[in-house]
Amino acid sequence: MEQKPRRLYIEDIEKIYLEYDKQSDVLYIHFGEEEEADEAIMTENDIIIRIKDNKILGITVMDFTRKTGYEY
Repeated sequence: MEQKPRRLYIEDIEKIYLEYDKQSDVLYIHFGEEEEADEAIMTENDIIIRIKDNKILGITVMDFTRKTGYEY
């Protein structure tokens, strides 16, 4: 039986903040206050989505400069 796609959401897009780790070349995108995730999904292109109760808590972009061509 085919599974329906999951519907994820961001609770408050106004409370977004970014953090960049230059040494590891990782961009962290946080939505709201930090809280413990129930699960983390890694996409094919090494992007991690942290989730709790179908709410996206944060996104982690590995190898940020390689993916974007942006040099910090």
